[in-house]
Parts: sequence; C-alpha cells; structure tokens
Amino acid sequence: MKISCQEASNICNKSQYKEASFWDIVKLRIHLLYCKACKQYSKKNSELTSMCDRAGLTMLSKDDKERMKRDLEKKF
Repeated sequence: MKISCQEASNICNKSQYKEASFWDIVKLRIHLLYCKACKQYSKKNSELTSMCDRAGLTMLSKDDKERMKRDLEKKF
C-alpha cells in the first residue's frame, strides 16, 4: 500500500482533474500522513486548483489544441 513520492505527486495531479480512482486517493491520503513534502505539494496543488476555479479558467478542446499545433508547425 506504500507509494513513492513520485506516484503520490502523479495521483495528486490526477486528483486535481478528477481523474484519480478511489483507491488512488486512499493511497495518497495514507502517504500524506507521513510525508511532509508531499503534504505541502498537495496543499499548494489544491490552492492552485481553487484559484483556477474561481478565475473561471477553462481548457482548450482537443480540436482547438490540434488547430493550434498545426498553426505552430506551419510557422516553424
């Protein structure tokens, strides 16, 4: 059940986008009980998510990303 700090940060990031499974979140919470560095990272990540939500930021759609990629490739 013990996970590495790398795996904890990956789960933390997935959790930010609501992509973490229930068991991933359980493993993360257990890890955060004994790892101060990851606990701080998780706290900062939560604050960032909260600020983005309050600012009303949205992500580009896949089509918009592909269009932007093609436009950049044309320029370079």
